[in-house]
Amino acid sequence: MSKPEVVSQDQWIEARRALLAEEKALTDARDALSAKRRALPWTRVTKDYVFEGADGPVSLCDLFDGRSQLVVYHFMFGPEWAEGCPGCSLLCDHVDGARQHFEHNDLSFVAVSRAPIGKLAAYRERMGWTFTWVSAVGNDFNFDYRVSFPAGSREDGVIYNFEKMPDPGIDELPGASVFFKDADGAIYHTYSSYGRGGEGFLGVYAWLDIAPKGRNEPNGDMGDWMRRHDQYETDGRTLAGAAA
Repeated sequence: MSKPEVVSQDQWIEARRALLAEEKALTDARDALSAKRRALPWTRVTKDYVFEGADGPVSLCDLFDGRSQLVVYHFMFGPEWAEGCPGCSLLCDHVDGARQHFEHNDLSFVAVSRAPIGKLAAYRERMGWTFTWVSAVGNDFNFDYRVSFPAGSREDGVIYNFEKMPDPGIDELPGASVFFKDADGAIYHTYSSYGRGGEGFLGVYAWLDIAPKGRNEPNGDMGDWMRRHDQYETDGRTLAGAAA
């Protein structure tokens, strides 16, 4: 890390005011983009998806838990995997604190993965999470929302993040999908986001982005520093106290 120029307090205030103008412009642009997101057209969900929950089968309708809005996080955890994805785990570390608030604003949350429900339940307990997590191993949900690509289905490339891409070399990729349920029970798909779209849910990045060393990712990958929260001290690669 190279240190920026050191200046007087007056010079710092002048530079900070200039940056503040750009930050305000970005805030206004983000508000406008959010309005466009909410104005996207909807498409009706016509399949009767049934998932495996901790207490047995549950439908997509059940996952709304009495609310009209549902966000599904497509958590990368394939049927043969021993653990959930570290990046997805980082994102889900942020969920329960926020969930106690957005559930009171008519929004439910569920994570969906293709691993068997027993693996999901054990990993959720290990991580200390309390949100609902269900298995899609017995239905087409992950395939229909283009986040699962088992070996044998990727040779000609895949559709991910709304475009064709080469074989990602992995069975699962992350994303989030949003649904709305009418009073008559009709369910609509209103939004999906993939790839770096998930960064908006990472409060840890918001904090790192205001610090001098930023995200500290020399290779542009959170894997440079990030671990599952119970592994920072066990793999010997913590960056705490690293020299500037």
